[in-house]
Amino acid sequence: MKIKKGDTIQVIAGKDKGRTGKVERVYSKSKKILIENINMYKKHIQKSEQMPKGGVVDLSRPLTISNAMFVCPKCKKISRIGYKITEKNKVRICKKCNKEV
Repeated sequence: MKIKKGDTIQVIAGKDKGRTGKVERVYSKSKKILIENINMYKKHIQKSEQMPKGGVVDLSRPLTISNAMFVCPKCKKISRIGYKITEKNKVRICKKCNKEV
């Protein structure tokens, strides 16, 4: 997958369309990403030792990677990611400004 933990992402489809956030976790097998404070839902928690009152908690759900686009830190635009092979290693590049990410 071209998107990694720590990348800035903008949502392009769904209820949070247009919002940006940082990637917390990448699920490569199911092709999903977890973005902080995006795709939130409410979960009812039963009483336990950690939460003696129980209640309703806000959690974020993983989002399909096709519903998000990478935001380039150099040009600040949403773009696709490409690869450039240098002498020693493979480097990710922004497709709009052709600079290393």
